[in-house]
Amino acid sequence: MSSHPQSAAHGQPMVHEHIVPVSTYLAVFITLLIATGLTTWVAFQDLGNWNVVVALVIAVCKASLVVLFFMHAKYNKGLSRIVLVGAVFWLGIMITFTLADELTRHWQISPQPWAGAIIPVIHRLLF
Repeated sequence: MSSHPQSAAHGQPMVHEHIVPVSTYLAVFITLLIATGLTTWVAFQDLGNWNVVVALVIAVCKASLVVLFFMHAKYNKGLSRIVLVGAVFWLGIMITFTLADELTRHWQISPQPWAGAIIPVIHRLLF
């Protein structure tokens, strides 16, 4: 005899799934559309150095909504949550290492015109 509870009607194991109402999906979808419009609007505003920060905050919010509701991470238990937390933790590690590398370099920006830089390379390749 199986240790899984059986349904009386079909002899299949009973599975308890979380059913999300359509209104929740519509609300999340409309929120994503509004956030996309907000992203587009912010792209045309001059916020200085804050343009990238605001765009990334909106993108993280949109990605969180997709993962939580459309990928059902909000309703999953156990191993699924551990994998999700591990992925976010690993992303944090990678961002930390990237920023540590970027912020410890002493970049000297001296832009060169393309015409002066590309012509000698083409000349060496062709002749």
